Amino acid sequence: MVEMHLLSVSGDFAYDAIYALGIVTTFDTFMEGYRPEDDVEPIFVALCKSVESTPEQYRNDAQQALSTIDGMSLDALKSLLGNLTEANTDGLAGILKGIAERDRFKYSRAFGIGFYTLTAKVDSELVKDKEPLMAFMKEAAEVLGISFDKLQKDIELYRSNLDKMMQAKALMAEVLEAERKKREERAQAKAEKAQAASDANADDAADSDTPEPVATPATDSNEQPPSA
Repeated sequence: MVEMHLLSVSGDFAYDAIYALGIVTTFDTFMEGYRPEDDVEPIFVALCKSVESTPEQYRNDAQQALSTIDGMSLDALKSLLGNLTEANTDGLAGILKGIAERDRFKYSRAFGIGFYTLTAKVDSELVKDKEPLMAFMKEAAEVLGISFDKLQKDIELYRSNLDKMMQAKALMAEVLEAERKKREERAQAKAEKAQAASDANADDAADSDTPEPVATPATDSNEQPPSA
């Protein structure tokens, strides 16, 4: 929110769909798993309204940025970047051309993440290997007239945070699974204890219902039976 506010009051900043994609991607990625879940969208609404915008604008523009690269290959993206002076003003070419031709383009972390997100969608294999990824980003930074050092730093920080989040989610899943097993074990132990107590009570009840044997008076072997 602080970065969005500082950018909104900067005279060099110009809102574009790639920046919007970076904001939306960052928010959705790092708010995943936030509880209560019903509060997530209201927070995003408040975030957008804090810079006098709307969530609809950000999400629609982010989707528009993604739609501009549907079916695009990495070679096609490289070709587009290499021919921006001849590109038309439509779609992604228009956005990138406008950035390259600005005298003072205000780079932001959100823009870097947005451009990284586009690249990942164009070629998901490229982003798995840091060396060729950064080689491409360096070429793109030179064409767009932005600092490669800043772009590289922001992308590496974003990827590092993604890894940490995935590790945290995996750890949380393990903790929740362990807690689930403990609850099941406690419930099973409680059930077994209750069953044992019930069986013991049943045995006691069965013993109390068994009639006592009737004692037979002792007979003197020398006593004669009465005469008729």
